[in-house]
Amino acid sequence: MEEKRTVKVSFGKKLRNQFGAGLLVMVPLGATVLILVWLFNSIDHILQPVINYFLGRHIPGVGFGVTVILIFLAGVIATNVMGHRILKWGDSLLDRVPIFRLVYRSIRQIITSFSTPNNSGFMQVVIVDFPNKGMKTIGFITNEIIKKDGEKSLSIFIPHAPNPMTGFLQIYREEDVTRTKITIDEAMKMVVSVGKVMPGEIGSKL
Repeated sequence: MEEKRTVKVSFGKKLRNQFGAGLLVMVPLGATVLILVWLFNSIDHILQPVINYFLGRHIPGVGFGVTVILIFLAGVIATNVMGHRILKWGDSLLDRVPIFRLVYRSIRQIITSFSTPNNSGFMQVVIVDFPNKGMKTIGFITNEIIKKDGEKSLSIFIPHAPNPMTGFLQIYREEDVTRTKITIDEAMKMVVSVGKVMPGEIGSKL
């Protein structure tokens, strides 16, 4: 009887682990697919009236094709010297639009931080007290602040789990921050998995 109960517990634990692993695969994939489908449909809805006007019929898949082409062209422009200058010029124009610039700049910085975390945005993974002293969480250094007296403070982004695109911005004194050698990717996996995937260094830093 005890053996059967052990088998059931083991099977249930294995089932939960497999379900959790499946979520880690499906949630980011599903979110990406939903965003792309929304983008395809939006472009398709814009273009179809124009196509119907000139060709007199509906052509399915136009939104998908145009989106792929636009993404490719944006990549070509972004990696070209002249194109890079054009993008910088476009950014400077958008920065002059009072309300739009706040939204555009914030979204662009967040996406840049997540796509190239080692080059801009996130500098290092740290462990800090949050939300109360004695309660630990991981965060990302986003900037270093040197006061007039020479004391250093760090701005730390503390992500929500399992959605790291939102979170809290806190400023800590450097002595209140525990630096780690955990990579950005390892920390992100920990956040998205709500602690299921845990870097080995975490235990030695707590």
